[in-house]
Amino acid sequence: MPITFENVAIAVRDLEETIAFFTDLGLTVLGRDTVSGEWTDTAVGLDGNHAKIAMLQTPDGKGRIELFEYIHPDAIETSPTLPNEIGMHRIAFSVDDIEESLAIAARHGCHPLRGVATYGDVYKLTYVRGPSGIIVMLAEELNKG
Repeated sequence: MPITFENVAIAVRDLEETIAFFTDLGLTVLGRDTVSGEWTDTAVGLDGNHAKIAMLQTPDGKGRIELFEYIHPDAIETSPTLPNEIGMHRIAFSVDDIEESLAIAARHGCHPLRGVATYGDVYKLTYVRGPSGIIVMLAEELNKG
């Protein structure tokens, strides 16, 4: 059975703030909607599900993020995820210029967890705490081509 990757879904506190962060990094908004009703209750497994959503896409067209801001039931705040916690904890992007990407993130109040590291002569990379506590890895390939 063939399988292809569709998207990663992330519940956020503020949809507009999160869209601004990711679009400034270079993603585009493919669509937006407000969803509710029996079909969403069934699909998500949550009674009374009502959310504002947006689908974003990477410039190469291969990666998508679906963002949700819950209207009902109320969103549940959790502690920020740590890199060593079991489960999904980050989303990663290749960038052309890590310093430029970090400057964009900083304009949104988002900064590296510790700093920028160099992995051999392959990548410069860092983890940034983004909107709603999302960990975003930014990686710049050092030997392009």
